[in-house]
Amino acid sequence: MTTGSIRARLAADPQVGAGNVLGALIAHGAPLDAPTLAFDTDVDGHPAWQPLTLGSLDRSVQARAAWLHTRGVRPHDRVAVYAGNASEVVLAFLALARLGAVAALVNGKVDGATATAYLRRLGGTEPIPVLTDQGHHDSLTQHDPNAVLLGDLEELAAGRPGDAPPPYRHRPDDAIAITHSSGTTGTLKPITASHASQFSAIRHRLQQPRAQGAERMLSALPVAHNSTLSIVNIALAGLHELLVLSDQSGPRTLGAIDRWRPGTVLGFAVTWAELAGGDLPLPALESVRVWWNVGDCARESHIRRLIAVGNHQIATSAGPMWELGSVFIDNFDTSELDHSVLTITHDQSTDRYGRCVGRAEPYAEATVLGPDGRQLPPGEPGLLGVRSAAAPSRSPSGSQAGPQPDSQADSQPDSQAGSQPASPESWDGGLLDGWRLTGDLVYRDDDGYFYHLDRVTDAVQAPDGSRLYTALTEELVLASCPDVQDCTVVASVADGHAVADVLLQLKPGADPTIDRTGQVRAVLDKRVAAAVRRVDVVDGDQIPVSATGKVRKRALRDSGVSAA
Repeated sequence: MTTGSIRARLAADPQVGAGNVLGALIAHGAPLDAPTLAFDTDVDGHPAWQPLTLGSLDRSVQARAAWLHTRGVRPHDRVAVYAGNASEVVLAFLALARLGAVAALVNGKVDGATATAYLRRLGGTEPIPVLTDQGHHDSLTQHDPNAVLLGDLEELAAGRPGDAPPPYRHRPDDAIAITHSSGTTGTLKPITASHASQFSAIRHRLQQPRAQGAERMLSALPVAHNSTLSIVNIALAGLHELLVLSDQSGPRTLGAIDRWRPGTVLGFAVTWAELAGGDLPLPALESVRVWWNVGDCARESHIRRLIAVGNHQIATSAGPMWELGSVFIDNFDTSELDHSVLTITHDQSTDRYGRCVGRAEPYAEATVLGPDGRQLPPGEPGLLGVRSAAAPSRSPSGSQAGPQPDSQADSQPDSQAGSQPASPESWDGGLLDGWRLTGDLVYRDDDGYFYHLDRVTDAVQAPDGSRLYTALTEELVLASCPDVQDCTVVASVADGHAVADVLLQLKPGADPTIDRTGQVRAVLDKRVAAAVRRVDVVDGDQIPVSATGKVRKRALRDSGVSAA
């Protein structure tokens, strides 16, 4: 049976979803010797960096399912997984899904105190049992001596595959995992993925031609993130080889690219910043055809650096031909919808930047909303609202946001000014007139392309009505300052005026003693330039980030970076 026919069978089978892709592959006749997932650590005696066959992956998952079943895990039970090792997290998720249980994944970089508080909120009156490793076990018990520890993740491999119960038969709305937000505000927000919803975008991809570079992929995504669960299922359903890294740093990713030779590399914006800011040896990157961004909008300066390396195929009248340079797919995601919503593809001929996040995917809908739920016309900034093309999105918690007082815009986005509700915290993750609010400020052009301006919690409106978008300001600085690797803008209101501090991380070899204040102000709108209070060069370790590498601007504000 061909790969194409198996993909078609999975796409046509309504019973297939995010909780049973592995079993469905075998049931639909996929070859047991087909290569599947690889990890950067050994798995059950199988060497790191070598893909497990479909049959060996299934045995490893069955062994873990058997171990969990003997410990009393049953369908719909929630079990936390708190670790940083990619193989342990992914295999635990697949085993729990096979049992019909729900994996509550906690990023291994989250500190013990935050993880403990999150699990207490998640469990309520019923503590959630935890699978972890020794280091994270000690961190948890230090903050919660009464934590319910189900076992060490290494123990799961001791189960006997033959003792695993038959695979659970999922219903469409069955929860299969609980992941969490990045924690940029200091707290973690749980996000529930269901069997059907998380597979809807994958089903669409299975009906499309196999993309170039997809046959061998590398994931530098945070392991406990919803995006990793999606790419694991995309790889399995498409019969692609996928290496899942435990470490998402730029140097680690570059080394893995050189060793694994992937056609597609997936990551968050923080990984691209680290890669683009260093040396990019051409031989190490010649296999890369596609860079696939997930999460926040990627930076133009980083995209341009990455698409200058690698190779990709183009269609010509003489047949496919290789062309120098790669392709960058920028996907703007919302975890609450389980998949990417907006997408744009860049190559060396691209001219649509300015934080353009593209158009809506075929399986999604997007719009720009005012705080009263009114859909705004092109050019007018507002709140990004998203939903599935098949049905309105629903809040995992069942909550719904209502209208808030309006603060009207008095200028267009090209002047970096616009509108935002008076209480922006209420617009992150709520529902408004059937649309899921993502907590982002955007506008749309006449061609249907969306442009990201800022997070509602980071943009600042002064009493005079002017607005400063920090993300857009960062983009402009990076695009015009070639010796700057990354930029963080922190804004607040002081003495009735918007003020901003600009923190620059320089590329290796750049002179840190140069005063770049004039250079930064010169590329900004006059009102924004006047708000710039200081421009400082900082080291990367001076910028607080979340477990997924996103800058914690609230922590910077609280520390006094932008205090008067």
